[in-house]
Amino acid sequence: MIMNATQFFRSSVVLIGLAGALCAPIDGARADFLGKFQDWEAHARRDGGSKVCYAATVPTKSEGKYTRRGDVFLLVSHRPADKMIGFVSLEAGYTYSKSSKIAARIGGASFPMFADGELAFAYEDGPLVEAMIRGADLVVKGTSSRGTLTTDTFSLSGFTAAYKAASKACGVDG
Repeated sequence: MIMNATQFFRSSVVLIGLAGALCAPIDGARADFLGKFQDWEAHARRDGGSKVCYAATVPTKSEGKYTRRGDVFLLVSHRPADKMIGFVSLEAGYTYSKSSKIAARIGGASFPMFADGELAFAYEDGPLVEAMIRGADLVVKGTSSRGTLTTDTFSLSGFTAAYKAASKACGVDG
């Protein structure tokens, strides 16, 4: 798949936002923990004066014949100053194959995603977030640059509450 300019810009912005959301800035400030909601957590922090809020989780199950893999997590984030609301991103813990066809599945619905290095992003965040609110589990399959097929299952128990907490902290509808 060839990434168009919009996708490149979007993934670059989220990569910067993801790094900012998960890492402490030089001054040592950390994200505020908003709460644990079953299998999800909500956090908020300031990044260059702008507020970043997100709901985050790790897989309840990971499958694949890999020998080594980094951390895997799923985020739904808000960056109101950048007009990014309900932005879905997945850190795979490996670099995706350029030919990897990635999709998030909830029940019988499939939501295509695109990759940029170790990250995957939903083409359409709104419908995916709506399905996450109604669903029980989210399953993502992807292929690493080494050809390893992985399947990660994320519980959606607590997602709605974590998403609402992150939304409230950023002053957006959720």
